[in-house]
Amino acid sequence: MTRLEKIYREKAVPRLREEFGYKSPMQIPDLVKVSLNIGLGAAAQQNKLMEEAVSELSLIAGQKAVVTRAKKSIAAFKLREGNSIGCRVTLRGAGMWDFLDKLFNFALPRVRDFRGIPDRGFDGRGNFTLGIKEHSIFPELEADRVDNPKGMNITIVTTASTDKEGKVLLELLGLPFRK
Repeated sequence: MTRLEKIYREKAVPRLREEFGYKSPMQIPDLVKVSLNIGLGAAAQQNKLMEEAVSELSLIAGQKAVVTRAKKSIAAFKLREGNSIGCRVTLRGAGMWDFLDKLFNFALPRVRDFRGIPDRGFDGRGNFTLGIKEHSIFPELEADRVDNPKGMNITIVTTASTDKEGKVLLELLGLPFRK
C-alpha cells in the first residue's frame, strides 16, 4: 500500500463518512484513474518533438506513453488524418497513487509563485482536470536537459457524484486548492 493510499484509508474515508453521512462503504468516493495528456500540434511536422514527448511522459508516469493520432484532416492547421498530435498515459492502482503523491508533494510546490490550484477544473461529476504549463516541474526530468518545455493536462477521475464531494476528497488527499 502506498503512502497516499494509506492516508486515504486511515484519514480521508472516516472524514468523508462523517461529513457526508454515508450509510454504506460503497458510497464513499474513491479514485478510479489518472489520465495524463500532452498535446503537440507542432509534432505533425517535427517527428523528433513527438519522440521527446513520449519519452518524457513515460519517465514522469512510470509506464509507456501512447501516441495519439488525428481522426480527421484539417487544412487550416496543416493536419492530415493519422498524423501524430500528442501522447497520453492512463494510470490506475499503485501507479496512480504514486503519481498523485509525487504531484501533490513534489511537483506542484516546485512551481514558481505557487499559491494553490484554482477549483474551477471540476466537471460537475466530481472529476478534476488540471493544466500544467511546464512539465519540467517533475523530479524525473532534469530542467537543463529539456529542450522544449511542454504543457500537460492531468485528469483525476473519482467515484464522487458531486463536485463538492470530489473537492473534499482531493483536499483530504493533499491537493493544495487556492483559498
